[in-house]
Amino acid sequence: MALTRKAAWKMFGCTVQQFTHASSATGTQMRFTITLPPQAADGPVPALYYLSGLTCTDDNVTQKGFAQHAAAKYGVAVVAPDTSPDHAEGGGLGLAGEGESYDFGSGAGFYLDATVAPWAGPYAMESYVSAELPALVEEEFRGRVRPGVRGITGHSMGGHGALTLALRHPEVFHSVSAFAPICAPSACPWGQKALDGYLGSADKGAWAEHDACELLRSRGALPHGRALLVDQGGADSFLGEDAEGAAPGSGAVNQLLPEHLRAACAEVGQPLELRLQAGYDHSYFFIASFMEDHVRHHAEALHKL
Repeated sequence: MALTRKAAWKMFGCTVQQFTHASSATGTQMRFTITLPPQAADGPVPALYYLSGLTCTDDNVTQKGFAQHAAAKYGVAVVAPDTSPDHAEGGGLGLAGEGESYDFGSGAGFYLDATVAPWAGPYAMESYVSAELPALVEEEFRGRVRPGVRGITGHSMGGHGALTLALRHPEVFHSVSAFAPICAPSACPWGQKALDGYLGSADKGAWAEHDACELLRSRGALPHGRALLVDQGGADSFLGEDAEGAAPGSGAVNQLLPEHLRAACAEVGQPLELRLQAGYDHSYFFIASFMEDHVRHHAEALHKL
């Protein structure tokens, strides 16, 4: 499969490259950025897949996440795809309603395979991230990226994606973490809108298959005692009235529901390190502050494989 290189940079000794390619999973053009640490010149390294949040592209973490320093320190490649088909390159596919809101459609693929028209077919982000993209990266960067040795992380909607894809595909992703994830999409407005729009409202069982808390309850803990690392900013406005400094009675909605994840992990014995970081919000200032901890979490697991 041919890659078209769009840009390249050097940072902290890493080679950072952005590519587009024709995707068989989505039937569209897709874009991703890969950061290769200097250790990759001497032999293949594990890969950490980073999934971005609503409205974001691969540029956000590449330019603001400060992942390159940690990638070079711990010898891990970082792969960042876009958040929906043809989002960064073409602005969307022209589907009815695709660009009407920030939390559904273009830039908001929710890392699942849609089953409802017109989204079914091109909106196949689960297939893309869990199958096509890892295979492509390991083929195109043979000798620099270790085949089959992968972790996954992400922010907000991407944190939801990291949790659910790790639980649905434990044979694909061998370590997992998340920044301020949407922990229980079936129970919050962002998730309910996406799950209804992409999967339909008739079968709530399909919703449970893309909800980390429900997946834990139905499938149990990850194999081999794999731990979840989750960081959540205490001043994150998307915690609603639970956020630091939030006005009581404001009616602000908790979109993230980290306590739901804590409860689900406790029910099934899933190891979880859920860290509430006082004073931090939902932005890349928060993500950059704890990126090294997350890369180290993955490196410690993946270098043992």
